[in-house]
Amino acid sequence: MSRRILLTTLGIGAVPPALAALLGRARPADAASPASDPAWRLSDSAWRERLSPESYAVLRREATEAPFSSALNQEKRPGTYLCAGCGLPLFSSQAKYDSGTGWPSFFAALPESIGSKRDFKLIVPRTEYHCRRCGGHQGHVFNDGPRPTGKRYCNNGVALTFIPSDS
Repeated sequence: MSRRILLTTLGIGAVPPALAALLGRARPADAASPASDPAWRLSDSAWRERLSPESYAVLRREATEAPFSSALNQEKRPGTYLCAGCGLPLFSSQAKYDSGTGWPSFFAALPESIGSKRDFKLIVPRTEYHCRRCGGHQGHVFNDGPRPTGKRYCNNGVALTFIPSDS
């Protein structure tokens, strides 16, 4: 039996696309969640014009940026983290913490800011979350975060814009 047949039979054939996403390469079959706001139901070409290639891959194609690549990991100032796609406030700096994972992490989202869905891209079910307004993919939420929520919203830095409180 060839290695390819064995891996496909065992269901491990899904791993290469997942690894491509982890390495920041978008898979064309994936798309962001639908926008709840009709004003943000933009065409693919409009999103490509609006976003950098890296932000487009994450927000619109559910890719994942490389760990430890975002300057937002080191951001310590008070302020608000907004969706890089539409500018909706998603997180307060008061909920940010260093999870050691290499991605900006938060223990709580702002009220009415995100939506979620189940994701099986790495075979194991996860909870993907996205901007409620434009549907842009932000990251995944896990139940291994700090108090008071126990949640870890593991966010792609290129999916966020930071606005300091003193601005």
